[in-house]
Amino acid sequence: MKEQAMVERLKKLSEFLANHRGLPVLLGVLLVVLNFILQLLPPWVVIGWLADVNLLLHLGIIVGFLGVLIGDALG
Repeated sequence: MKEQAMVERLKKLSEFLANHRGLPVLLGVLLVVLNFILQLLPPWVVIGWLADVNLLLHLGIIVGFLGVLIGDALG
């Protein structure tokens, strides 16, 4: 039962990504830009930590690359 629901969700996700192939790449670019903005803000506790480890930069690059790979595979 759970496997069937998981397969259905995966089918819906792949159809959505096939129709909106550029969305993960745009999300990756948005995360990179957000990381740049965090670098300019004062070093508050959470923002300072996010800026120091460049978490959003790394996530943005990974999401962008996966978006290109998935877009090619589904396109």
